Amino acid sequence: MNKVLVARIYLTEGEHVHKKILKRLHDEERVKGVTMFRAIAGYGQSGVIHAAHLVDLALDLPLVIEFFDEPETVLAVIERLRDLVEPDHVLTYAAEIR
Repeated sequence: MNKVLVARIYLTEGEHVHKKILKRLHDEERVKGVTMFRAIAGYGQSGVIHAAHLVDLALDLPLVIEFFDEPETVLAVIERLRDLVEPDHVLTYAAEIR
């Protein structure tokens, strides 16, 4: 079993930074794994609900970018993403690869 640290970055499509973050995680940081989730609804600290509706195409839905690697690597990457990620929008937790 390998111990890793998982990071989740919470943002919305309307922030237009998800592609930059994904590219940086892949090309520059070369973390072990990345997944981006597009939610159908959600809200954050502002309390504004972002949701998909059947009658329209929502372009400002919540996104979560999740990545993992060695704990030291993840913590360093989070620091280097500060220019793209708002404070308090990153959650980390310990995990094991089996």
